[in-house]
Amino acid sequence: MLDVGTAAPDLSLQDSDGNAVRLADFTGTSAVLIYFMRTTSCPVCNRHVREIAARTDELAAHGVTVLVAVPEGRAAAAAWKAKSKVPFTVVTGERGTPHASVGLAKRVFGALQQSGSILVDATGVVRHSHAATLPPMAYDKAGLAAALDGLRPISA
Repeated sequence: MLDVGTAAPDLSLQDSDGNAVRLADFTGTSAVLIYFMRTTSCPVCNRHVREIAARTDELAAHGVTVLVAVPEGRAAAAAWKAKSKVPFTVVTGERGTPHASVGLAKRVFGALQQSGSILVDATGVVRHSHAATLPPMAYDKAGLAAALDGLRPISA
């Protein structure tokens, strides 16, 4: 997983409509929270996405754009987004999973995809990084809240 205080890699992702999404595109304009779901069928991960959605106003007040990364392909991501009415951009990897690009590997004999989150500030520096093999521990509310409090607003 990425280290807090380091420069985030320029992730090349693809949204559920097939558009390219690069982490560098947000530099200078907004911070980015990427929540990495274990799978779109994980009920705990789906609950975490709903919890993040309930914080939309708080995240927006901190200048944060939310992306939800799923390990499935674009078609599955689009179907899940429509069915779940996810209010965020849903992304997958252009090649491979977005999870692998930040060090979220499969664990337990390659059977369980790790989940977690990263918060990258508007300068491209990782401010929060959390990973878990078990889904109930994948959403670190307290750690994310502390990282949000430390974000500096973008100067106009």
